[in-house]
Order: sequence, then structure tokens, then C-alpha cells
Amino acid sequence: MATDDTSRIETELVEDGGLLHIRLAGGKGNILDMAMMGDIERALDGHRDDQALKLILISSSPKYFSFGASIEEHTKDRVGSMLPSFHRFIRAVASYPVPVAALVEGRCLGGAFELVLACRFVFGTTKAIFGCPEIKLGVYAPVLAALGPHRLGAPTAERLLLTGADLTAAEAQQRGWLTELLEEGKPPQQSVLDWYRSQLAPLSALSLRQANQAAHDGGGLGQALATPIDLVEKRYLGELVPSHDGNEGITAFMEQRKPKWTNS
Repeated sequence: MATDDTSRIETELVEDGGLLHIRLAGGKGNILDMAMMGDIERALDGHRDDQALKLILISSSPKYFSFGASIEEHTKDRVGSMLPSFHRFIRAVASYPVPVAALVEGRCLGGAFELVLACRFVFGTTKAIFGCPEIKLGVYAPVLAALGPHRLGAPTAERLLLTGADLTAAEAQQRGWLTELLEEGKPPQQSVLDWYRSQLAPLSALSLRQANQAAHDGGGLGQALATPIDLVEKRYLGELVPSHDGNEGITAFMEQRKPKWTNS
């Protein structure tokens, strides 16, 4: 895989240019900070016009996919620029000309889970765990609020948003969101590659792009990431961030102590 000394990702173009593999390589926790998001966006932009491209695959380490967005970038003085940038990034993934897929092994939390929600295909091992624990820090996950009902169903999305509970790979499969629950004893990346070769490789790249855009426009993904996410973002920045509790959980986490809620 190709990388450089500063990049937080590794990339590899395989299958005769049909599949671009992006591997998160951001160190401990694979934190999805603004630097990593920028690396992913640049990789996507660099291959946007590849006429043979049929799939983007985002993967990570076997132990965990990502622990989510940077806590430090959620502080009051930084979240005002981070959140709009994150939502622009999610829109870029969701509206990419060819399908974007995620391969999840281990924990996939917070902003990383929201990234995966924006993907067209999701592959998970039996040990994959999804969740947005933001509510436990006194905040919430805007993309989960907007996309969750479309991808997981409203009751499940609301439970995850309001409680910070986990969603197992088996539960995700039951809800029809997981494209495939990967069998044990076989390398996960090989399983996804086999799926690609049987499902997408035989297709026209041009027709696949057209169908992918039709799915984006007709399936509600584009609409959910338009006005609804703007409204959620406005509430987050305008009402939650100025509050005591909207900052206390973040501060307490960084100071390694229990939060002291004032309910205000």
C-alpha cells in the first residue's frame, strides 16, 4: 500500500483499477481527526475520474476500526470549525460517484460509526461493534440523528442516539444494514475481495456509477444530509455548545474524571 510520512491512511489501487483500498493508519485508536479526514478526501478526489473504478473500500486494523472523532476537536473553541468540516466530509463520502464500502473489525465508534453509516456497503466480522457514546459525554451524534433512521430504522437509531448503546454485527445484519457478516476462519479482506469479484467486477463501471447516484438521490441519503443535518448542526452549535453540560463531559473526559452535570 502507498503512503507517505505524514499521511494518516494507506492506499492501494487493485483489481485492474476497479477497487481502491483505503486503510486507516492513524495510530492508537485510529482517531478520525480533521487530518485523517483530509487525507481520505484527498484520496477520494484523486481517483474521482478513474473510469474503471467500481468500489472504494475503507478498512482498518483487525483489533478496531476507529474509536471515533477527536475529543480535543470537540472542545468549545474548536468544534465550531470541526463539525461543519466533518459534515462536509460525510457528504463527500455519501455522494461519491462509485460505491464506498467499509470493512469493520472490532470497535467502530462515534464519528467512525457515522462515516460507516454514509457508506453504501458495510462488511463486518463477528466481533465488529458499532456505537455512538457521545451522549455519555454530554453531546450527541448529528450524523446518526440524520442518517440513522434511513440506515438502521428510526427505533434503533433513536435508541443508539439517546443511550449510547452498542450495536453488534449480528444485530446490524438482522436490521438489513450489514451487507455481509463475514465468516470466521477466512481473512476478512479476502472475503470482501471475493464479494467484489462476484458482485461488482462483472458490471459496467459507467452503469454502476449511474445506479449509485440514483440510489443516493432516490434512497433519501442526499436529502438526509441536506436540510436535516444542517438543522441538527445548528442546534448542536447554537444550543448545546454554549451550555455547561455540553462542555462538561468533554472536559471531564480529557481530565480523566467523572462529569459534574448541572442539567443546564
